[in-house]
Amino acid sequence: MNAQLDNPNMDQWLNQKLDELLPGKLAQIEADKTPSMAIIATKGTLDWAYPPFILASTAAALGWDTSIFFTFYGLLLLKKEIPSEVSPLGNPAMPMKMPFGPKWFQDFNWPMPNLLMAGVPGFEKVATGLMKKTFKSKGVASVEELRSLCLEADVKMVACQMTVDVFGFERSEFIPEVNDYVGATYFLPVAQKSDVCLFI
Repeated sequence: MNAQLDNPNMDQWLNQKLDELLPGKLAQIEADKTPSMAIIATKGTLDWAYPPFILASTAAALGWDTSIFFTFYGLLLLKKEIPSEVSPLGNPAMPMKMPFGPKWFQDFNWPMPNLLMAGVPGFEKVATGLMKKTFKSKGVASVEELRSLCLEADVKMVACQMTVDVFGFERSEFIPEVNDYVGATYFLPVAQKSDVCLFI
């Protein structure tokens, strides 16, 4: 029996069979694997609140295992009431368009000098209101609606415990669906094993 196993012909036959069967088996394993995505959300302004929730809800709709790690200002997106605003100041590419009036009026880009944006009290509130109205008129879901879609699709929401401690937040301030308050050592392996990892 041992002589048969040591036979060079047997080795050749085994190698040939492995070459035939292994690629197909590996392809089947890859096809059966559920894709995964890890997002690190670091910003809490209105314009930066959309990308993590849009990407996460889309990935979850495709059947991907999806996690979002909220850290620093991104942690505000887990509050029961999302306080996100947008500031045109420091966002030179941000178009200032009106969400009402005739089409030519809506299509006009309103040039806003930094001096005006920085010096007029309440300008950020106006810009935030205009952006929210524009999103609504274009049929874009609100940040709260997108977050709800993510939760319904089982996107895992993970809060950075260090940020909670640094900013002095209480867990009661956040939505109850947040079960994990962890550090980077917990989330890094999740990111390492994911097929797609995004820093936003």
